[in-house]
Amino acid sequence: MAQTTNPQESLWGVDSSPAIKSYTLSNLRKIPQIEKFTEEQIFEMEVVAQVLPFKANNYVIEQLIDWDNVPGDSMFNLTFPQKHMLKSEHYGMMASVLKNNPAPKEIKAMADKIRLELNPHPAGQMELNVPVLKDGTKLYGMQHKYKETTLFFPSQGQTCHAYCSFCFRWPQFVGMDEMKFAMKEGDELAQYVREHPEISDILFTGGDPMIMPAKIFSAYIDTLLDADLPNLKTIRIGTKALSYWPYKFVSDKDYQETLETFRRVNKKGIHLAIMAHFNHLAELKTGAVKLAIKNVRETGAQIRTQSPLLTNINDDADMWAEMWQKQVELGCIPYYMFVVRDTGAQHYFGVPLVKAHKIFQQAIQKVSGLGRTVRGPSMSATPGKVQIDGVAEVNGTKVMVFRMLQGRNPEWVNRPFFAKYDENAIWLDDLKPAFEDKFFFEDELNEIKQQKKQSMNS
Repeated sequence: MAQTTNPQESLWGVDSSPAIKSYTLSNLRKIPQIEKFTEEQIFEMEVVAQVLPFKANNYVIEQLIDWDNVPGDSMFNLTFPQKHMLKSEHYGMMASVLKNNPAPKEIKAMADKIRLELNPHPAGQMELNVPVLKDGTKLYGMQHKYKETTLFFPSQGQTCHAYCSFCFRWPQFVGMDEMKFAMKEGDELAQYVREHPEISDILFTGGDPMIMPAKIFSAYIDTLLDADLPNLKTIRIGTKALSYWPYKFVSDKDYQETLETFRRVNKKGIHLAIMAHFNHLAELKTGAVKLAIKNVRETGAQIRTQSPLLTNINDDADMWAEMWQKQVELGCIPYYMFVVRDTGAQHYFGVPLVKAHKIFQQAIQKVSGLGRTVRGPSMSATPGKVQIDGVAEVNGTKVMVFRMLQGRNPEWVNRPFFAKYDENAIWLDDLKPAFEDKFFFEDELNEIKQQKKQSMNS
């Protein structure tokens, strides 16, 4: 449920210009609020943080977390490692290493061993989504899964102001370079978009593109604007900055330059969509985030909001309804409720699909039509974005109803299909077809996999 306004907010103020202070595993024990924890509790955090990345900052710690409600506080669980985010066997493996005064290389070896068992790149990201220029150059800093949209990972944007503990791109942050997407230059991005006239949207993602200084960010954007790509209609920026460091758009020394870059996109006639990650109502309560949203919207950019549904954080229909209503009130557009991806700590955060739909249904009934723009619950799975539409009875058989919101083949989009009822299923791979031997997309998906494998090996 909603939290009361944090009294720490008065120490910051909307018009202040605070400096960001980051905390990671290396200085976790220097966080003042950590002193209230026992040595055993701190050790548990350190065990998990050796495997799954931890990063917080002074804004998150002082304004968003209700320390009187820890460990039950949603924002605490969203950013700080918890013992059960690792499966018991993985926790035991890392804990046993740390208790024996290990060398750093021993810790890393165990961490990497565990990480490789956590499906670090789900949904075929490495195998199926890496685009190739006509001259054969493989663009490992990009992803092209859906016909109209390509994802771009600027190398200077491959970290964040703070890390979400559920993050499905956690390999970007843990030093597994072979698992990392990043591209230094925008020229190849522009070339690829020029070679593919079907692309209308570019999504800057990461990490978080808004971690970049304004000068570096604007260089990427200006490369695209100067390229005069007739097919480019929308630039999207995937970011958590509005939530984790709204001063990026309010008082950082280069915030005006960032906002001016947004304006240039708009003046060029290209739509700018800020894909804002808000996971809890608490993130929308500070004066700083409200002013940041106002400043961004005044550039002509549109803010769309999205979040996964998360056990231990936001599996509450009332909270979602309040959050969507507050987003509409602030001029944002509720866009997606996602399902936690099959990677990292999915076992800790995952919500069964039947329960997820029930929460979605209860929440959306409580908002006005302007809040019902949101879609979900949606799985970003290998074949595409798959939404659960509910539970039904067909010819006396109880089934789960799904449809594609996006697909590797555009012809799959909006096509309904049925799965056997399973109240414990939390991902597409847990499901079995209700009336056929396989789902309608499986044969063609296998063909796509084979074609991509051949092209990548050529």
